Amino acid sequence: MHRDFFERQIIPVGSLGVNTITGEGLTEALSGAQVVVDVTNSPSFEDKAVLEFFETSTLNLLAAEEASGVGHHVALSVVGTEGLLQSGYFRAKMAQENLIKASKIPYTIIRATQFFEFVGSIAYTSTEGQDVRLSSAFVQPIASEDVAAAMIDFTLGAPVNGTVDVAGPERIRLDEFVRQFLRATQDTRQAVIDVNALYFGAELNELSLVPKDSNARITSTRFEDWLSRSAVQA
Repeated sequence: MHRDFFERQIIPVGSLGVNTITGEGLTEALSGAQVVVDVTNSPSFEDKAVLEFFETSTLNLLAAEEASGVGHHVALSVVGTEGLLQSGYFRAKMAQENLIKASKIPYTIIRATQFFEFVGSIAYTSTEGQDVRLSSAFVQPIASEDVAAAMIDFTLGAPVNGTVDVAGPERIRLDEFVRQFLRATQDTRQAVIDVNALYFGAELNELSLVPKDSNARITSTRFEDWLSRSAVQA
């Protein structure tokens, strides 16, 4: 199966009126499918709601896949999830991963680092007045298009039956990541280091958000280049 064929054959189940929470239409939508790529995300990050979303959606997907004979479940997760369980969101992602691992469906879990495109949201959730209060932990952010390319490659391959990490080419401090974004967008807020700052409810150490696996897939798009391109487009 070639990459261009794969891209022509993608059918977003959401466009078919499928509901992964109720399970409505899932079995019919997956009839004849060989692979399911799960990039679902909760509309709410509240602790109870996000956990219920990932548990319900994942169980419904896996049951429909088993009924339809799907041979590969590919899921998108986050680098460092197991070390961020103070956060309700990351507890929910861990629950999702564990359900996938416990199922009978061969699988690949792709853990990505922070997307370049999420830097604005990180700044927003960390803002107090004119200060953006951030940990100085390292991040290794990645372009969303590079994540998509990696997911295609792993989808076309055999199930790993394990977890793989995908990250951008450069390691940078979280505060500097946001500071560069603010500077590029002419935002007057100031990124400041706060040793007590949480990341979506979780405490960070220096390496919480970067791959530990020496075999992580490292992509090529640099944050500086992405910022320049985004500024031109804006």
